[in-house]
Parts: sequence; C-alpha cells; structure tokens
Amino acid sequence: MITTIIDAIVQFVEDLGYVGIFIMTFIESSFLPIPAEITMIPAGYLVSQGVMNAWIVMVAATAGSIGGASLNYWIALRFGRNLLLKYRKFFFITEAKLLKMEAFFEEHGNISTFTGRLLPGVRHFISFPAGLARMNIARFAFYTGLGGGLWMGALLVVGYVLGENSETAKQFVLLLAGKFIIGAALLVGAYVLYHKYKQRRKLEKLVREALAKEDAVVNEEEALKRTTSLSQKPDGDVNTPPPPPPPLP
Repeated sequence: MITTIIDAIVQFVEDLGYVGIFIMTFIESSFLPIPAEITMIPAGYLVSQGVMNAWIVMVAATAGSIGGASLNYWIALRFGRNLLLKYRKFFFITEAKLLKMEAFFEEHGNISTFTGRLLPGVRHFISFPAGLARMNIARFAFYTGLGGGLWMGALLVVGYVLGENSETAKQFVLLLAGKFIIGAALLVGAYVLYHKYKQRRKLEKLVREALAKEDAVVNEEEALKRTTSLSQKPDGDVNTPPPPPPPLP
C-alpha cells in the first residue's frame, strides 16, 4: 500500500511538475501537517532520473515552504490575538504575556524560527507564535526559507540516492530527523551561551562607563573644593607687596 501511495505521489509531482512541488510544500508548511518527505523524496527520485532539475525543485519547495508558513503567520496575526484575548480564561493568556512573547520574538525570533523549521512536529506550528508576536515579516520569511530549505534539500538528497527503495528511505529519514534534532539542540545551546556572553560584555561596559562617570564627578568635586578653599583664605595669607616706606623729613 505504501508503494502504491508513493507511486501516486510520484505521478502527481511528475504530472504537475514544479507547480505540484510548490503546492505540496505549501500545504506541508501550513496548518495541515503533511510530511515533506512525501513530496521531496519522490522529487529527488525524479531528479535522479533526469526528469526534473534539482535547483528548480529547491526554489519551488522553498517558495512553497515560505508561502504555507506565511499563511499561518497571517492567520495568527489577523485572528489569533483577538481570539486569545477574547477567550483568555480558556487559554490562560493575558495582554502582558503577549507583550512578553513579542519581546521574546523581537530578540530571539530569528533563531526560534530557523530551528523550529528543523524540528519534526514543530515546523508546522512555529509560524503561529511568530504571527502572534508580530515578528518582522521579512526576517520571518528569510529564516523560514533558510530552515525549510535546509530540510527540503536534505530530503531531496535522500530521494536522489534512495528514491526507489522506500523502506530504506523511510528509515534514513528517521535517522536524518534525529540528527536535525541534535543539530538544532546544539545550535540553540551555542546561541544561549553567545547571548549570555553578549549580556555579560554589555553589563561590563555599563559598569565601566558608570565607574568612569563616578571618577569624573569625584575629580570635579575635588577641583571645586580646592578652588573654594583658595578663595576663602584670609587677606594676610595672601602674598601682597609690602607697603612703601614713609617719606624722609
């Protein structure tokens, strides 16, 4: 049965060509969680047979990935916020939590979107929090295409090498997904360490600036005290020329 389904998808992709790849990856990246391997592995097989061009396949797949994710983004942006606030008691969310989410995606939206596109089960839904948080749409599209394109490219290679052997390809996809999860975890870990390093450097800079300002204030106060002390000395202490001698009789 699996072979029959794969043969049907191969035929569908071959019949519609690159448009079919765009449509399938668009659906896969929207809220309908259809696995991308259903499309990309047959596409890889067709590339190996010389029926399709790998670069055009990647452009169509990446465009479909961005398109489907952007649909989710728009739905969350247009309807999600009002819906969540209207039924906040069911979702346990408040305006303050949404503002925190906005702040989070403003600072960490790039890494969240990119790694989210690499994770099974997450890649279909990462667009919703991005839309709710009103993440910059250009940055969202760029990192969605980057992460989605990486996953699509990996599946295309699997299809190119193992497209005729569906069982081996299926096992290899599971192995590949595990490696992507590990890679995403390492990437997030490196990002967290870098972010903490940046925060520490920023804090050290603020401390140095504060100490420099404090030293400047102290020096200014000491100079003011010296000036005031000199101006308050008695007249006898001031070096004045002696009076002229009295006139001779």
